Amino acid sequence: MLFLIAFVGAAIIALVLWKAMNSSRSDAPPVARRPQPPGAGRPRVSGPDDDPDFLRQLDEKVKRRDDPPTV
Repeated sequence: MLFLIAFVGAAIIALVLWKAMNSSRSDAPPVARRPQPPGAGRPRVSGPDDDPDFLRQLDEKVKRRDDPPTV
């Protein structure tokens, strides 16, 4: 019985905290954002295997080694 009372109390506290957090977000004024010109988004992130400079440097490292890489 004590376990059930503790569970209900914890649920009520969690609900009150959740409501308090959500109400503080809705009271904040909206942030004004400037419109971005077309093509000014974030730069495209690519992995190192898509970077030609990385691949060139990797190829040079492999060619400089005496022993070939093992797979």
